[in-house]
Amino acid sequence: MNAFKRIVIGVLVIAAPILVHAAEARGGQHDFDFEIGTWKTHVKRLLHPLSGSSEWTEYDGVSVVRKVWDGRANLLELRMDGPQGHFEGLSLRLYNAQSHQWSLNFANAAAGSVAQPTVGEFNNGRGEFYDQETLDGRAIFVRSVISDITPNSAHFEQSFSADGGKTWEVNWVATDTRMVDTATPNATRP
Repeated sequence: MNAFKRIVIGVLVIAAPILVHAAEARGGQHDFDFEIGTWKTHVKRLLHPLSGSSEWTEYDGVSVVRKVWDGRANLLELRMDGPQGHFEGLSLRLYNAQSHQWSLNFANAAAGSVAQPTVGEFNNGRGEFYDQETLDGRAIFVRSVISDITPNSAHFEQSFSADGGKTWEVNWVATDTRMVDTATPNATRP
């Protein structure tokens, strides 16, 4: 967003642009500040999405979220274990001050690559993020929702749609609970 300030130089008056960061004007760069810290996570994952299957598996683990670029980005590291084995994921969330939207860029350690980002924003304490991908050669929509946000808990769901968004099938549900940092506040870390 640009604003103008009149500057008087002798008898000449000029209008000089003053840059006002859109993120500061809207405050969107701090949408994920609630999540900075360490979280215990419980995840339910649908094993075969959009196949008619109702077979789920569950994981328990820890996610750590760190602020990057003064809140305009953050990095989430996820480690969890369950009957299907060990899972590690990484999510880099980037704030776009012009669009007031976030892109969520996820990587599964087993795949070793970053997936198509979901893009969206927070409104009234709820984040919704969308993208289009392929699953088994078929184009689908992906929706990620972050809701029920409190200082000590949050809920995340991912859903797929194979019919252009008319219906959605939830395939990933995470319930996160903040872990208390037991480290001594002034302790020196190695």
